[in-house]
Amino acid sequence: MNMKKYILLLFLIHLTTISLAQNNEAEFKFKKEIINYGKVVQNSEGKRVFEFTNIGKSPLFIEKIITSCDCAIPKKPEKPIMPGEKAQITVSYDTSKLGGFSKQITIFSNAKNKRKLLRIKGFVIKE
Repeated sequence: MNMKKYILLLFLIHLTTISLAQNNEAEFKFKKEIINYGKVVQNSEGKRVFEFTNIGKSPLFIEKIITSCDCAIPKKPEKPIMPGEKAQITVSYDTSKLGGFSKQITIFSNAKNKRKLLRIKGFVIKE
């Protein structure tokens, strides 16, 4: 095999490997990316659930979740989410504070998009 054919063969193998690796990533598909609490009564239940499916071809690992304030506490799945599997992220908002709110939830994972943003919003009214 001459050198040009050898280099071309290596290049094609490299491209194939890259394209296969890109197609095998984990990927989120959320039912909703924004949860609107609407008007909620002060000190009422503040827990809401983001449901999602791993539509990728690899297990999905959620490394950590951070929120834009300590008033929203997220809970992530502890085990990997396999391809095609559904899972949930629970967010508990502190409804003791009156007024409007809009908070961001940032998920860090091994998904195609390494960082995923979700939002909660609403308005807490007096009892």
